[in-house]
Amino acid sequence: MRLDAVALAVMNNRLAEIAEEMGVVLGQTAYSPNIKERHDFSCALFDARGELVAQAAHIPVHLGSTPLSVRAAIDRLELAPGDIAALNDPFAGGTHLPDLTMVAPIFLVGERKPFAFAANRAHHADIGGMSPGSMALSTEIYQEGFRLPPVKMVVGGKPARDVFALFLANTRVSEEREGDLRAQIAALGAGADRLRALVKTVGRREVAAAMDALKEYAARLMSASLRKIKAGVYRARDYLDDDGFGAVKIPIEVSVRIGNGHAIVDFTGSAPQVRGSVNANYAITLSATFYVMKCIADEEVPANQGLMRPINMIAPPGSIVNALAPAAVAGGNVETSQRIVDVLFRALAKAAPERIAAASSGSMSNLTVGGFDRFRNRHFTYYETIAGGAGAGPGHPGASGIHTHMTNTLNTPVEALEAYYPMRITEYRIRRGSGGRGAARGGDGLVRELECLVESQVSLLTERRTIKPWGLAGGGDGATGANFLVRRGRRSKLPGKTNATLGAGDRVRVETPGGGGWGRARG
Repeated sequence: MRLDAVALAVMNNRLAEIAEEMGVVLGQTAYSPNIKERHDFSCALFDARGELVAQAAHIPVHLGSTPLSVRAAIDRLELAPGDIAALNDPFAGGTHLPDLTMVAPIFLVGERKPFAFAANRAHHADIGGMSPGSMALSTEIYQEGFRLPPVKMVVGGKPARDVFALFLANTRVSEEREGDLRAQIAALGAGADRLRALVKTVGRREVAAAMDALKEYAARLMSASLRKIKAGVYRARDYLDDDGFGAVKIPIEVSVRIGNGHAIVDFTGSAPQVRGSVNANYAITLSATFYVMKCIADEEVPANQGLMRPINMIAPPGSIVNALAPAAVAGGNVETSQRIVDVLFRALAKAAPERIAAASSGSMSNLTVGGFDRFRNRHFTYYETIAGGAGAGPGHPGASGIHTHMTNTLNTPVEALEAYYPMRITEYRIRRGSGGRGAARGGDGLVRELECLVESQVSLLTERRTIKPWGLAGGGDGATGANFLVRRGRRSKLPGKTNATLGAGDRVRVETPGGGGWGRARG
């Protein structure tokens, strides 16, 4: 069955809107501020083969890797009507342990096999482990929290009580976790209902044909975009600051070979996996490559499985970009993913300079805080990523105080944070002058200072604290970030990656990096 361009565009938007509606349900019914306020989640639809066909405009680091989790759930479980699978295993398509993926088969009336699958991934603010927030400075995955292989969280429409109990027993804030789990389940239900309604309106054959056609269309568009780039091999290298355990200036290297509408992205030469948690698993590197390739396309390519058909990715097993168990990976998802994006853009700037901006802040500047809230008589865990500066591009400056590349979350509003937690925001502003100079100036980072009102365990996972975000075309580098402990009015510098205990009245101050400038500054 052949669909014309208009019918294909309409179907693409209708499928994507189902994923968007799933996100609305998840955001509005979740318990935790991390999901409700920051929108640290993603939703997508998959066809009967488990291939991505539509996604909402949520978080790139989730969406490029979720297909591997969906595939793992399909391969390892026999999913019947009313079943929902759950998993967070980074070595089965997951990202890091706080990100829990849930997968629901969508059956049509009278059919014995799933017509499609709905999936979502949400960051749970605590999943156990050695430190509140499950983002500690760790050396193996067992320290990072509860690792869940593909299991059935819901069976025949009813929660699997034993699995729920096991999951909730391994988190410090079980009531919040249960609320977020049920929000994810509700969102999957909404997605299934909307897809069935679409099939009823348009027809089963038409929807199935559209799913296949959209993947083929994405592959053709991506291939056409690659044909417009001069054939050749484009190389670059960038570095992570450190792993928190003595390894410094950790290289990530890539070569991108482009020709005949195809690309080979090869990370051979990147560092071996390290002791600390900045290791990225295969799913993360695939996700970053998916994102960058979508960005360089010269027209809008539907974000589905077809986009990667003209692209072959090589990530050596046991390396920083394809770490093997039992490597610690909490920071690989949030920090190394950003550096993989940076190094890919740096290489492709030589191939398509008119499409590439300078490096953005290059760090999600992760902060987790947890402890016992004596005012509310309960345990708490809080997680946030703090925005930085975007890199400037040809003819335009970088935005200031914005989440870039592999993250697409919001900030936690001050009012929400102070209402939920025993904390107070004492300073929150743009970090003026932190963007790189140039004909177009890089965006500025942020200053965010938080006071703990009770004794709290704090973890920081941050990057670009020693190696600056690079400028392009003669533009200046962005400023590095910095972390501080403020105690009794005295400020002391904290490492980029650290665990610390703060007393009541102590403050943690995070100054995020700026973006690189583009072009030589005049005068």
